[in-house]
Amino acid sequence: MTDQTYQTIAMIVYFVAMILIGLWAYRRTSNIDDYMLAGRKLGPVATALSAGASDMSGWLLMGLPGALYLTGMVELWIAIGLTIGAWLNWKYTAPRLRTYTEVAGNALTIPTFLGRRLRDDSRMIRITAGAIILVFFTFYVSSGMVAGGEFFQASFGMSYQVGMLLVAGITVLYTLVGGFLAVAYTDVVQGLMMVTALVAVPIAGVIHLGGLSPLVTTITELDPGTWALWGASTSVLGVTSALAWGLGYFGQPHIIVRFMALESPQQARAGRRIGIGWMLLACLGAAATALVGIAVYRRDTGALPNAETVFIALGQLLFHPLIAGFMLAAILAAIMSTISSQLLVSSSALVEDLYRSFRTEQLSEQRSVLIGRIGVLLVSLIAAALAWQADNTILKLVAFAWAGFGAAFGPVVVLSLYWKRLTRWGALAGMLTGAVVVAVWGKIDGGIFDLYEILPGFLANLVVTIVVSLRTTVAPEVDEEFDRAAMLVETFSRGELPSDQAR
Repeated sequence: MTDQTYQTIAMIVYFVAMILIGLWAYRRTSNIDDYMLAGRKLGPVATALSAGASDMSGWLLMGLPGALYLTGMVELWIAIGLTIGAWLNWKYTAPRLRTYTEVAGNALTIPTFLGRRLRDDSRMIRITAGAIILVFFTFYVSSGMVAGGEFFQASFGMSYQVGMLLVAGITVLYTLVGGFLAVAYTDVVQGLMMVTALVAVPIAGVIHLGGLSPLVTTITELDPGTWALWGASTSVLGVTSALAWGLGYFGQPHIIVRFMALESPQQARAGRRIGIGWMLLACLGAAATALVGIAVYRRDTGALPNAETVFIALGQLLFHPLIAGFMLAAILAAIMSTISSQLLVSSSALVEDLYRSFRTEQLSEQRSVLIGRIGVLLVSLIAAALAWQADNTILKLVAFAWAGFGAAFGPVVVLSLYWKRLTRWGALAGMLTGAVVVAVWGKIDGGIFDLYEILPGFLANLVVTIVVSLRTTVAPEVDEEFDRAAMLVETFSRGELPSDQAR
């Protein structure tokens, strides 16, 4: 058999596994709680791996190793910022958000939680937040479909449209039928594939080179500056911008919604250890892949024409074609895990935050799930239409969207969990301010405007939210609910089970 045949077999096995998980989840999804949050019964392992897989996307296996291959360890600052941000998010957001969303009327989405937490009878917060999520994530999903189409075009010689439709079709299928449970458990498989591949490639590369000593010697002889975290082109502004990526975690709906699905707030501690362990292993594996790529391709075969293919090239060089096929599937897993998570959050925003805000009639559980599935289908069709022709403007929006979500939602989510004095008008003003500052800042170049827009947007949101909240009135019922949620978090942190009265 040819190499491509082996790789095709690996892809088929991967696709069949994803579909089977979706069908398994379908049999366990009976109501809207199941469809949107897996009935809040997700364990720490599934939550941690699902959060990691939905977060990282193809950047982890292609973008990061490629950047490190080209310029050395100086590119690690973004990974450092992301790891710190993820740890803080798990530590301070996860247990409180899991508790408070259940106390606040069993909220299934972030906009619904904010609306109920702040007693926003006007529904302005839910509508505004839901609209922001729906618009940005439709483009986000579209960019993932573009990446999937380009992946099949580059790896298998397929037409871009066929590859895009294949990735979109499989992802939409298991997301539509299985909901959050399918997304979470396919993420588990995909997360394990990603980290296994990122560990296996550098280990095989070190063996190929004859050990760690030849690896270090070769890289040092080629360019001793490869090892440095600070180089001639590094600036304080650049490092600050890279570290600021970590702020985005507090406002990413597709990541923090995982915290809401935990079986109990106690499990956030185990989830944090597993999730950050996975993240460290994956980022270090990406760095080691880049280092092996530098040594192998500059020693044996010359420089790679495309730095972002270093992971793919090493997989094909060092492994049997069938194993190399699963290495390719790991890249696809990274792309699909992010698409499915964003697709489900987009659907929940459409159904829970927009549809229910304008239609107040009571819906049966079956009808709610049906509308949720229709939401997935609608968002995916719009995203596929946008992705039909590969458009760089869509891909550029991805980096902008991370800043947009982080600046629009991050400060408001944190304050809603830790500051009793937050008001609906403060939250609404802060969200809009963060989004506007990111949009304006990102369009200006030069000087201080080279700073990543998430930082000024985040700070502007924080200041405006606090100032407006202090000048407006808190709903009287908020105090009691806030204290009850805080007491429950404290009870869980001591390892105790809360009384029925506390609940």
